[in-house]
Amino acid sequence: MEKFRAVLDLLLKHRNALGYGLVSLLTAGGERIFSTAVFQCPCSAACNLPYGLVFLLVPALALFLLGYVLSARTWRLLTGCCAPGARTDCGAALRGALVCAQLSAVAVVAPLTWVAVALLGGSFYECAATGSAFVARRLCFGRSPGCAAQLPRVPCHQVQAPEVQDLQKELKAQSQVLGWALIAVVIIVLLIFTSITRCLSPVSFLQLKFWKIYLEQEQQILKSQATEHATELAKENIKCFFECSHPKEYNTPSVKDWQQISSLYTFNPKEQYYSILHKYVNRKEKNRSIRSSKEDAVVPVLGFVDSSDITSTPDL
Repeated sequence: MEKFRAVLDLLLKHRNALGYGLVSLLTAGGERIFSTAVFQCPCSAACNLPYGLVFLLVPALALFLLGYVLSARTWRLLTGCCAPGARTDCGAALRGALVCAQLSAVAVVAPLTWVAVALLGGSFYECAATGSAFVARRLCFGRSPGCAAQLPRVPCHQVQAPEVQDLQKELKAQSQVLGWALIAVVIIVLLIFTSITRCLSPVSFLQLKFWKIYLEQEQQILKSQATEHATELAKENIKCFFECSHPKEYNTPSVKDWQQISSLYTFNPKEQYYSILHKYVNRKEKNRSIRSSKEDAVVPVLGFVDSSDITSTPDL
């Protein structure tokens, strides 16, 4: 039992990295299934380019949008933003734009994995490139006069001329070089971005660890208390319905209270709060709004504060 608990703790500690690894693995597996079981290049001068680009880019776009949909931070940002009386000043819009940029950086992992694996495989690129007039002119320069006309049939191995069919190897090599170049660029950009956000962090390494532990405990207790309160309220309402009686009074947060603790977290060096809930319960005046002020800022390294919700816990 202790060994199982140690393994579970290790998985929970590194679940963010494991999650990215699983997403990348599933994306790579999906690409291989598409390229072998679904993808069939039409080998037509008119269709090769759009067909290859659709298989290369449309799934990447779908994965990018799915990254937005699956992020709790997306819905924290969007829910209620168009409601009457919602705050729409320039500061709030700028903070929203910064959050969108951070969401995009996270959501782009799966699409780039798809494109990189597809380029390493070479099938989509070969099909698209053989339908491009520009590529045909470059590849067929100095070759037989019928090279450009035969090039779209290269992915289907329907070309009789050996020198034209051998162009498939060149196309695959180009695709794989682009794939490895994309992987290298992504890793370098990710390293630079992570280093910069860590260097600009207003809090220390150990405080970040403590911060994440606090958020995990807060979300667990909030979920437990919310479940208990909702259960008691539901039981009371059902009991009164069957007994035809009036329910006793329950203290439940108002709509305004829920809106305030659902807003985006912003950092203020003068007030150290570990979550928007922490900030709400420590407000000096009961009627005071805790919405962001001019001194508050969206700090990239603290993005995990908004990424957690009542059904999930942050990474340690």
